[in-house]
Amino acid sequence: MFENRTIDRLDKMLDAALTGDFRESDYDETKLSRLETKWKRFLVASSLSKDALTREKENVKSLVSDISHQTKTPMTNIRLYASLLEELIHKEENMFRQEEALVMTKELIRQTEKLEFLIQSLTKMSRLESNIVTVRPERQKIAPLLSEVLEEAAMKAEKKGVHLRNEYMGNAEASFDFKWTKEALGNVVDNAVKYSPNGGVVVLSVTEYEMYLAIGVKDTGIGIREEEIPKIFGRFYRAVEVSQEEGVGIGLYLTREILKKENGYVKVKSRPGNGSEFLLYLHKGN
Repeated sequence: MFENRTIDRLDKMLDAALTGDFRESDYDETKLSRLETKWKRFLVASSLSKDALTREKENVKSLVSDISHQTKTPMTNIRLYASLLEELIHKEENMFRQEEALVMTKELIRQTEKLEFLIQSLTKMSRLESNIVTVRPERQKIAPLLSEVLEEAAMKAEKKGVHLRNEYMGNAEASFDFKWTKEALGNVVDNAVKYSPNGGVVVLSVTEYEMYLAIGVKDTGIGIREEEIPKIFGRFYRAVEVSQEEGVGIGLYLTREILKKENGYVKVKSRPGNGSEFLLYLHKGN
C-alpha cells in the first residue's frame, strides 16, 4: 500500500513537470518519503533550469533584435555616403590621384555591403538557433518557389555570364515554409553561380519520391573534394579553393538548419573539376 501510494505521488509529480504545472509548494517535504523527497528536489531543479532557459532565450531574442535594429541605419548611411563620395570624385576635374581614390571608394562600398550581408546572415542564424523564428511548413506547389529563386539570381548570373535553366514544369507539391525555403534554396543557387565560370550553366530540377521531393541544383563549377563535403555545412567554413571568393561561410549552414526544421535534409554529389549537385529534400507532408 505504501509503495503504491509513493509511486502514485511520483507519477503525479512527473505529470505536473511534463505539463509545466509542477509547484514545489504543492508537496510538503515533511510528509514525503526519502525517494519522494529526492524526486521532488530533482523536479524543482529541472523547473528552475527550464525557467532560466526561457529567460536566456528572451535575452537572446532581445539582443538579436537590438543588433539588427541598431546596425541597420549606420550601415545604410555608410553605403550612402560612400556612393556620394564616389560621385564627387567622378565629377572632380584634374583631381590628384583620382583613379586611386575611385578604387579605394569602390572597395569601401564593397566592404560595406559585405559587412551588411554578414550582419544579416548572423541575425538569421541567431534567430533560427534560438527558435526565435518559427518555420511553418504548409503544403504548396513547388514551381513558384523555383521561379522566384531564379528570378532573384538572374542579375548576378547575367553579370557573371552564367546561364540559369529550370528543367521542371510540373505541378508537384511539398510541405515547406515559402520564405525560409526560398532562403535555403537561394543560398545554394547563389553558390552555384558564384563558383561557376563564365559560360557555365546552373540547372534546377525536381525529382519526386514517395515521402520526399528533391530539388536539384546542378552547376558546372569547380566541384568539391570528397573530404570537404562533410565540412561545407559548418558555420563559417570555407574551403581553401574558394577563400578568394566573396562570402562568409554561413549560407549552406542556414540551408541545412532551415530544411531540418521542415523535416527535410540536404545531400551533395560532387567531384573536383566536374561541378556539384545539391539535392534539397522537402517532406511531402499529408
